[in-house]
Amino acid sequence: MNTRAYAGIREELTKLNKAEIVLIPVPYDGTSTWQKGADKGPDAFLEASENMELYDIETGYEVYHKGVYLADAITEKSSPEAMVEAVYHTTKQYINKNKFVTVFGGEHSISIGTIRAFNDCFENLTVVHIDAHADLRRRYQGSSYNHACAMYEASQLCNLIQVGIRSMDISEKSVLDSEKTYFAHDIAISDNWMDNAVDQMTNNVFITFDLDALDPSILPSTGTPEPGGLLWYETLEFLKIIFKEKNVVGFDIVELCPNQYDKSSDFLAAKLYYKMLSYKFWEDPDEDESIDKATVKLKSNHNHKFEDDEYNYE
Repeated sequence: MNTRAYAGIREELTKLNKAEIVLIPVPYDGTSTWQKGADKGPDAFLEASENMELYDIETGYEVYHKGVYLADAITEKSSPEAMVEAVYHTTKQYINKNKFVTVFGGEHSISIGTIRAFNDCFENLTVVHIDAHADLRRRYQGSSYNHACAMYEASQLCNLIQVGIRSMDISEKSVLDSEKTYFAHDIAISDNWMDNAVDQMTNNVFITFDLDALDPSILPSTGTPEPGGLLWYETLEFLKIIFKEKNVVGFDIVELCPNQYDKSSDFLAAKLYYKMLSYKFWEDPDEDESIDKATVKLKSNHNHKFEDDEYNYE
């Protein structure tokens, strides 16, 4: 049983029957191929969250009053497949309790499970993938559950929009949808990429945010840093538009690889998570009431199971 509280909030706001938000930690780092340490990301994130000011200046809101239930960490690591299955079932369990479910990794392979659960539960799902890497390999190092394969299943099952990409293998070009991919070098010179990306989204949106999407100058503590990434305020602007115009049904944040000598990345991750919650639950008093905000469309059949052989990974 988890006895820690997210951001040190009051005990009455941490109870499952009271909280509107669920946070699932997944300290997994079984398939990373360069710097290890993403399994320590959730603890570093939680420690940093305890040192945040909980009043959000931009929205004038204290979203923690919605309550955040910190679920027990998913510690399955016997195999990548077993980990994904555990993430899938746990995530789906809390979605079916009508909670706003969020997940903090861990490396990006955990997102195979989270996306599978959300795609089971919500109609016509768009996955917004914010990352430095395409993560579209069908298999890598003998497994389709590798972090380099994190978005392949989503590319086959969902409306996938990729943002911030600046590193990929040539084999991924045959899977990547160039019309729905916003490369970092194009973002740097485009004035309308955010609106174009949002226009391609369906009503129900799940966001998977790999922290290496951000430039290493503001977040160096990640397993595979890439130069030329997103900066803080443009990232928040994009997220704010998505949350305002679409129905974000959940999100995950992955690939924090903490550095014991520099806590700034941990704090940025904590702040990013809190900003995303603030955008989800804040009601903008200046928002045009005529805007038809998207509503949740739950699937009636929650028995989907993805089979590897369906897409001929070999």
